[in-house]
Amino acid sequence: MEPVDTDVTGQADHDGEGTSDTPPAAGSAEAPTLAELLLAVEELWPESLAETWDEVGLVAGHPSAPVTKVMFAVDPTLEVIEEAVEWGAELLITHHPLLLKGVTSVAATSAKGRAVHRLIESGTALLTVHTNGDSAVGGVSDVLADALGLQDVAPLTVAANGLPEEGIGRVGDLAEAMSLGDFSARVFGILPSVAGGVRVSGDKDGLVRRIAVCGGAGDSLFNEVRASNADVYVTADLRHHPASEAREAALNGRPYLVDVSHFASEWLWLPAAAAALGNVLSDQGHDVEILVSTTNSDPWDFILTPG
Repeated sequence: MEPVDTDVTGQADHDGEGTSDTPPAAGSAEAPTLAELLLAVEELWPESLAETWDEVGLVAGHPSAPVTKVMFAVDPTLEVIEEAVEWGAELLITHHPLLLKGVTSVAATSAKGRAVHRLIESGTALLTVHTNGDSAVGGVSDVLADALGLQDVAPLTVAANGLPEEGIGRVGDLAEAMSLGDFSARVFGILPSVAGGVRVSGDKDGLVRRIAVCGGAGDSLFNEVRASNADVYVTADLRHHPASEAREAALNGRPYLVDVSHFASEWLWLPAAAAALGNVLSDQGHDVEILVSTTNSDPWDFILTPG
């Protein structure tokens, strides 16, 4: 995983995209406040798109504080926080929440408490973009679908408070049919290297063209996947019983299943998210450096396989 360093000063000139009609004069760009940066984030990944059970938004940070450096990461682990602090980021944006469930203490006697203390003591704000980042146009599953070369992409389930093209998961078609084995190799090739690799259920030589994807854990979407007539479903964290039941309910063996790392499936979004935020801030005349974390926060270190 190579770091994506996005210094947004002048970046919007690429291919003429993201430029404003009246760009700021040279030398006039300045750092936004955290509050101003939150408005840019809301433009890209509205909190209204988050699932009702989710906790997104600002976790720590003072709205009036200036922000010159932003780091993107999948998880707000202590290692990631230290990376952000050492780089000098005033804002860490993570996909996963630090405090998804209610807590009664953030004492530094627990890992989450130590994380909160380190953030506040270092002056590093933390912002969560979770299921709103999944659902939005250009979100996690959109990036995954694009990396796999899917066309005519649509949501698996349409967002309750969004546009028709927003929602959880995506389904689309490959330009040409290919074998499940070759398609699985394509999936493996686009993802960051992690210990768990890629697991596949289905006929290796079976042809696939219609592909459903869901970055992160997607075993709650099997009904939508079947309704989409997908030949294969790419997602993460497939548990034994849902996967077994999906195989039993499959028609002619389909949808085949491709199970990937939760971390890896969502890491792909980070460079795209960094570039998108950089373009918005540049359009607004702000000078901010944006970096993607190089920390691998996948929880597994090695795997043993037969043979």
